[in-house]
Amino acid sequence: MSIKYEPLAITKSRQACNFTRKEMELEDLMIAAATALGFVSLCKNLLAFARWLHAMFLRKPKNLHDYGSWAVVTGPTDGIGNALAFELASKGLNLVLVGRNPNKLEATSSELRERYGTTIQVKTVIADFAKLSGEEIAAAVTGATEGLDIGLLVNNAGIAYPYPRYFHEVDQELMESILRVNLNAVVWVTKGVIDGMLKKKRGAILNIGSASSVYLSSYPLQTLYASTKTFMAIFSRSISLEYKEAGIDIQCQVPLFIATKMTMLRRRSMLVPSPEMFSGASVRWIGHERQCNPYWLHAVQGFVLHAIDAFTVWYGQRYLKWMREEGLKDDGIL
Repeated sequence: MSIKYEPLAITKSRQACNFTRKEMELEDLMIAAATALGFVSLCKNLLAFARWLHAMFLRKPKNLHDYGSWAVVTGPTDGIGNALAFELASKGLNLVLVGRNPNKLEATSSELRERYGTTIQVKTVIADFAKLSGEEIAAAVTGATEGLDIGLLVNNAGIAYPYPRYFHEVDQELMESILRVNLNAVVWVTKGVIDGMLKKKRGAILNIGSASSVYLSSYPLQTLYASTKTFMAIFSRSISLEYKEAGIDIQCQVPLFIATKMTMLRRRSMLVPSPEMFSGASVRWIGHERQCNPYWLHAVQGFVLHAIDAFTVWYGQRYLKWMREEGLKDDGIL
């Protein structure tokens, strides 16, 4: 019996071929895995986009009367709050208007009654959130809504800087007002209505937040305002999970610029809608997602701003510095 031996060169050549084949198989496997992951990611994004399109343009709004026959609206005399009050009245909801200026409250309630006649009821509550304690706010809301079928609360009241400024330039009075109205009032007004919603196992709460808490990593020269809106966002998302099974839908809406006194923007365009344009979109989203941007062009803007966050923050800071200088000039400081 003879034993054949292969030359060493041939053996090494075969080993090299086997190693190369394994490398190629591994590369093919990695390419296939990457392709599969990319396909899954693409499908996920396409599904999310399709859901957004459906929610924005095709989904039917909830019947707000299923929550109750009354809605509480804070800050209803100007801007978004005023537009939402009229939008809700057009749906046939009775209103409890909570504000600090009795003359403006009376003017708003008179206009609502004139427009909608006896089809709705309107109550007013005078409450200056910048001066009342939390317990006093909750007591005022609870007292005004006792015996009413409160189905919806709109936490809209808010304060921003008169114009952009550095944190050390915010005086004590303005700082206290922002913290009390934007943060303290949201908590205590919610406290004032949620017990009633729990008893009947239904209700909805809409908190009007800000895009600054979602789409931007920083919002310099509006630090305190943006921070309070970030609190509102996490407060809304967390409390929504706490009470979802109890039949209470809680949502935070995060719009971009709207033509209101607070933003100091007068021009009304597709990118900067009027309060009425926004409120029409806002009401359609009540009771659905925990957090949303109901106006479709704002949602598109937000996506772009978030994608180029570093540039957005840099450019935004330059623009706000210019606005600060203009404000200081108007105050006669510069």
